Amino acid sequence: MRLEDFDFTLPEELIALRPARPRAASRLLVADGEAIADSTVARLPDWLAPGDLLVLNDTRVIPARLTGTRARTGGAGAHIEVTLVQRESGAVWRALARPGKRLAPGDRIDFAALSAEVLDKDGAEVRLRFDREGEALAAALDAVGETPLPPYIAARRKADAADREDYQTVFATRPGAVAAPTAALHLDETLLAALASRGVATTRVTLHVGAGTFLPVKDLATHRMHAEWGEIGPAAVEAVRAARARGGRVIPVGTTALRVLETAAAATGDLAPWRGETDIFIRPGHRFRATDGLMTNFHLPRSTLLMLVAALMGLDRIRQIYAHAIANGYRFFSYGDSSLLLPGGLTARR
Repeated sequence: MRLEDFDFTLPEELIALRPARPRAASRLLVADGEAIADSTVARLPDWLAPGDLLVLNDTRVIPARLTGTRARTGGAGAHIEVTLVQRESGAVWRALARPGKRLAPGDRIDFAALSAEVLDKDGAEVRLRFDREGEALAAALDAVGETPLPPYIAARRKADAADREDYQTVFATRPGAVAAPTAALHLDETLLAALASRGVATTRVTLHVGAGTFLPVKDLATHRMHAEWGEIGPAAVEAVRAARARGGRVIPVGTTALRVLETAAAATGDLAPWRGETDIFIRPGHRFRATDGLMTNFHLPRSTLLMLVAALMGLDRIRQIYAHAIANGYRFFSYGDSSLLLPGGLTARR
């Protein structure tokens, strides 16, 4: 297996810069065993069976992109852009700073009504201690921060007020992510009600998605995933067990929910409540313990997310799926269209 095996050419016009409206109007490619069908997210209940279980990630994206000015005793100010990556404690965050070379430990960065001290740095990565924590920090970030759009969108346009809602799931309740669980952006209250009427259950887990999700893979043999905090509680474990008992399928909505399930299952040998950090790297050869399918968007070439779906469906099969998506004009990446991946010919009763 080579890194080149996960490469493909994507026409520029298929990179989605805005989401479909309403959310469920996005297209849905259904890969059911060897078959491929073109559908819409609004018709998702038609592709699932009563008793199936959708696993949702309830993380909430914080306004993690900040613009400020370096304050240094005896030195001139400098414009600094910061993207928060991961919380270490109440007031301390790891972050990426640009330009990082202008910062040194002991510097202060002022972000309007918020400030932070640089504790240490490693290249562009810095550790910041803010001047407040808890609800006070959350309120300040909400006031001065911007939505941390993915790099391939941010390079083409600035985040705006619409992104505050668009780049957030309708069930986001636990703040801490700096990237959205994008497959779940397609779900709205109307669709969730239709799924419930169909007899499709839902449950929630948490994974606070980090900026590392966008990092390219340079070498398959040495690549290490950035750790992200996650949790699966007793209620979600019981929902999975109940779905199994009734013969339903367990289908995570998004690679983040899948990674929580597989981490918890791998840690115990069977699914059990779990909380902690995961750096699980799912690629071809992985044995899935807790997952029967996946709803997910279309991913970047050479990315760990593309490797994950290749592990689920098979590399040759995922190449066919992506070739079909490109040929039929599906929109790619975070604000793009979606797919329902069902390996092994798991055709739903419709």
